[in-house]
Amino acid sequence: MRNSTSTEVVAATTKAATAAIVTAATTEVERAGWLRALADVLDANAAELIEIADRESHLGVPRLTGEVARTSGQLRLFADVILEGSYLEVIIDHAEPDAAPPRPDLRRMLRAIGPVAVFAASNFPFAFSVLGGDTASALATGSPVIVKAHPGHEDLSARTAELAIGALRQAGAPDGTLGIVYGMDAGSQLVTDPRIAAASFTGSLRGGRALYDLAAARPAPIPFYGELGSLNPVVITAAAVETRGAELAAGLVGSFTLGVGQFCTKPGVVFVPAGVGAEGAGFEQLVVDALPAPASAPMLDERIASAFAAGMQVIETHASVRVLSAPGSVASGSGSAGPLVGSPRDRLPLVGSPLVGSTTVADLLANADTLLEERFGPFTLLVSYRDASEVIEAIAAIGGSLTGTVHAEATDDIAAITDALARTCGRVLFAGWPTGVSVAWSQNHGGPWPSTTASIHTSVGATAVRRFLRPFAFQSAPANLLPAALRDGNPLGIPRRVDGVLGRA
Repeated sequence: MRNSTSTEVVAATTKAATAAIVTAATTEVERAGWLRALADVLDANAAELIEIADRESHLGVPRLTGEVARTSGQLRLFADVILEGSYLEVIIDHAEPDAAPPRPDLRRMLRAIGPVAVFAASNFPFAFSVLGGDTASALATGSPVIVKAHPGHEDLSARTAELAIGALRQAGAPDGTLGIVYGMDAGSQLVTDPRIAAASFTGSLRGGRALYDLAAARPAPIPFYGELGSLNPVVITAAAVETRGAELAAGLVGSFTLGVGQFCTKPGVVFVPAGVGAEGAGFEQLVVDALPAPASAPMLDERIASAFAAGMQVIETHASVRVLSAPGSVASGSGSAGPLVGSPRDRLPLVGSPLVGSTTVADLLANADTLLEERFGPFTLLVSYRDASEVIEAIAAIGGSLTGTVHAEATDDIAAITDALARTCGRVLFAGWPTGVSVAWSQNHGGPWPSTTASIHTSVGATAVRRFLRPFAFQSAPANLLPAALRDGNPLGIPRRVDGVLGRA
């Protein structure tokens, strides 16, 4: 396991701070070139990088191949975002001496915040790692990035960083635009280093909260954008179960077992109507019937496998939960983290077959501290409800989530349930399942605490750049000192609001 020294961390942040002076003054065309160069080098070396990633994460070549495509596509998207220009939020109000009080010439835009610490995630070794969305969105703004590599894929991180730094250098980016450090101590030091202006994190609630507190306790606190944990509630109506119960059960199983349940958007709590099922079969049985044949699958690392095993032991012994599994499954219990095989580098932590818990809203609320804890792995909890008021009360108890999902029929009145989900989730789906996050201009991947530390932002989609920008205004400034985005005549041809009117002219 790699561990950067304190001296190495200081060297990285010092280089990033020096580079920030240059990167903040670069044009969108220059930075778009950097992002496209990074996308190209990722695609060109995909085979080598996927081999390393599969060895370290056990996620499989098909999944990793798709993730590389998503990552390079995301880099190119942010190139398009900054060239389009509206991300700058330019507002110009010309002087109006006759206003009460008189108004000076005011010109406002967003500018790069400065060096950013990016903490890579365990479950996405490409899309939320060295060249993931946080790095792409920060570099797009002109903010240098120092990545704290995840210990679960350090070899991949090192090789990706090596290729990326070379590509940036060839594309004309200054030295220090991208850096990388390793180890827990290095991560803590990054967050407290006075040269770091913001930090982003995807991981556990416990780890993220500790870093969040460090960021807030600094003499000069900084923004900390943490994605920490999410239960992603699903509500299924009686009409939906009666109409397409088997289809919904299969969709749910496919979603909560995808990637061995190691997705931040995994549906962890599913509200189902009590005593309703297609042709007399309760929804619980439909889910059991849809579970895959018993088989163990490798998880990302020993720590995650052990935590999942411990969590399943709590669930299986809880008086308010009935555990469901496919016929022939062996309950996981303390033994779900199976034998480790191969060399220390390649050994595969194993888990048992997917499990489903069943309880009621009353028992869920009475045991919320235990039953509403996120279980990172192939487990979901079915919660039977009697009416919409029970669901709404339970949704409030769950707290913040990245997503909420409703499966209903056209005849259902779901307005109150939808409103309850909208109050506590960052994205509400009315078809499909929450696993799988499209990278698009309109995407929102965030939510109230504890899903994130900053519910007003997203970590996926075009507006992710907003996290690494700060507003800045010029008042009565000489024309020659204004950046091109704020000059009369709109030389960049970007969307701007001038004297209250939005346009490009």
